[in-house]
Amino acid sequence: MKFDPQKHHRRSIRLKGFDYTQSGAYYITIVAHQREHLFGEVVNGEMKLNKFGLVAKQQWEKLAKRFKRVELVVFVIMPNHMHGIIFIADEHGDTAVGANPNPLLFRRNPANSNIEKFGKPVAGSIPTIVRSYKSAVALRINLMRGTKGLPVWRGNYYEHVIRDEKDLQAKYDYIMGNPLNWEEDDENIT
Repeated sequence: MKFDPQKHHRRSIRLKGFDYTQSGAYYITIVAHQREHLFGEVVNGEMKLNKFGLVAKQQWEKLAKRFKRVELVVFVIMPNHMHGIIFIADEHGDTAVGANPNPLLFRRNPANSNIEKFGKPVAGSIPTIVRSYKSAVALRINLMRGTKGLPVWRGNYYEHVIRDEKDLQAKYDYIMGNPLNWEEDDENIT
């Protein structure tokens, strides 16, 4: 598909020139289309997944099998969004938080072949991993509800390159506490 500025006008959330295939930890948030409460409900501070929430959970867990360098640390499926931390291992299978503490260094090499461009996915990159997850969940949910091509997710997602152990701990704690803090969550639009 050729880039059309009339159609493809979303601002990228990604760090310009950053190699999203490199080893390290990445915090991901993906929100349901129109923030629809599609995946279940929070009851007494605990997330109760419905059949669509179970699909979202199962497909997230399959990412480590589908992508050989991926390790899943922690995640939570909420009524209308999900959070997770993905580790990408290096060529030796090792994962390290903050492997590249200054991701902006990659701006020096804009020709890096691992930099994803519109319409040119890079195997094993965070954008490709997230895209495959969103697609697998949407396909299965639409099959279950008999709706071909109906949006399940918002068009984009939020990601954050985890810089160090303190950052990792903060994101981990946030994810683990998300159901308990649902009443104050910005995504809770009920």
